[in-house]
Amino acid sequence: MAARRAPAKSRTHPAGKGGGSKSAPSPVTLPPFTRLLKFAASRGAPASARTDALVLYAFAGAREAAGLPSGKLKEHVDGLIRSEAFRARRGETLLLHTGGNFAPRRIIVAGLGLREEYDLDALRQAGAAAALRAAGCSARGIAYAQPPDGVRKGPGLRESGRAVAEGFLHGTYRMRKYFTGEKRTDGTSLRSAELLVSAQDLPAAREGVRRAVVMAGSNHLARDLVNEPAMSLTPKVMASYASALAARAGLECTIRDEKGLEELGMGAFLGVSRGSHQPPRLIHLVYRPEGKPLRKVALIGKGLTFDSGGLSLKTATGMETMKLDKAGASTVLATMVGLREVKPQVEVHGFMGMTENMPGGSAIKPGDVLRTCGGKTIEVLNTDAEGRLVLADILCHVKGMGMDEVIDLATLTGACVVALGPLSAGLFSTDKSLADRLMAAADEAGEKMWAMPLYEEYKDQLRSEIADVKNTGDRYGGAITAALFLREFIGKEIPWAHLDIAGPAFIEAMPHPYMRKGATGAGVRTLLTYLANLPSKL
Repeated sequence: MAARRAPAKSRTHPAGKGGGSKSAPSPVTLPPFTRLLKFAASRGAPASARTDALVLYAFAGAREAAGLPSGKLKEHVDGLIRSEAFRARRGETLLLHTGGNFAPRRIIVAGLGLREEYDLDALRQAGAAAALRAAGCSARGIAYAQPPDGVRKGPGLRESGRAVAEGFLHGTYRMRKYFTGEKRTDGTSLRSAELLVSAQDLPAAREGVRRAVVMAGSNHLARDLVNEPAMSLTPKVMASYASALAARAGLECTIRDEKGLEELGMGAFLGVSRGSHQPPRLIHLVYRPEGKPLRKVALIGKGLTFDSGGLSLKTATGMETMKLDKAGASTVLATMVGLREVKPQVEVHGFMGMTENMPGGSAIKPGDVLRTCGGKTIEVLNTDAEGRLVLADILCHVKGMGMDEVIDLATLTGACVVALGPLSAGLFSTDKSLADRLMAAADEAGEKMWAMPLYEEYKDQLRSEIADVKNTGDRYGGAITAALFLREFIGKEIPWAHLDIAGPAFIEAMPHPYMRKGATGAGVRTLLTYLANLPSKL
């Protein structure tokens, strides 16, 4: 559905129902989002698979293919494995040629690491590494043998099949829309893959693959949005995309412009946007399940389409990847779109605070005082601590909406990256039960997350001499003081969790095969898993 020209306060429409402004909608053309390759579960035996490449598995030190039934193919593969210096570490692959003696043209043996450390992430890495190796030898279609038994976490083919499919789908992601000529289309020769299982295991495998496809589709959307340059994905454009995607996914969508933010009293949000020529937008999406919802959950995402640091200007190098600062909002949008497939019995509200942080002539200055929609005032000492200002106003707004729990995501602090490195999100929460459920969901989804403290003693760092609170603390413990700042605006009455995804949202190197350099879609799989698993009574 197109974005609508509407009164200054907001543009509201229940997707697919007409509604909202009476004026005719203007067309919105969505960008060419990255295509998801085909992955299916099929009944079949590895030795008879007519495919460009058959993927088998091996444990470190075992010197033989794991889980492959006895027969001539196993004898052939085991003999070649023993003749090669193949250690079968995680992410390591061995390419073998069958010489025309078997149906598969090639064999790719994917390492699983040590048997005693075998888990779902070993299968994700194997699925991705094998896909990349197959693409390197121009294979168009590949087949994965059934994974070996013995996964420590998430036993059963539904989970292990899902992990292999996730590895393949995430590992083959690459945004190619800005390449030209052959580079635009030659990212990979691969077009499809299948998981070969027995007839009795087929239903479980298909369910696992279905869930992997849902997760990967949403993850790819988030990665595309984060990877999109700031010049083409402004706050206004993101609002148009959200409106159109909401229409497709059956979501309600409300968009507030500057005047709408003023009427809500969001002085902190508006303060951040002052230095930019690009107008801000607050996007509110709603998913309503069929029947009575079990709970009411709010997801809030920081959406800085570009962060220069404002007058507290970043270095030139520090700005190179600052299109990433919209990762929190991108994750919220991708999660909301994915809910139509996951179908949780939960009412979910997604909020995206979209703006730029630029050093224009009207930009806020260090020492300025901003008033939030809840009435609290903030002394701004560092204009590069801007994401928390946007989130503060949205948290104030959401606080009075009767939510059972609130979760925000933001690429908020470099301090969290220093503490946990580039692969793990920091989890801060006022509610242990909420934190434990999120940690369990992250573990199931294969994303790294670590619980962090909210030390009350550090709150003194946020005391201001002229306002209720200041927006930065001392040098040390910056991720904690940022979380304590946010807590000032949501309080302790509503269960709340803050996910600092500054590390895993955008990475500079590939730590393993299914996490490509650039945007990762951090948090999408965790949130979809969390909402799908949310019980009615807590």
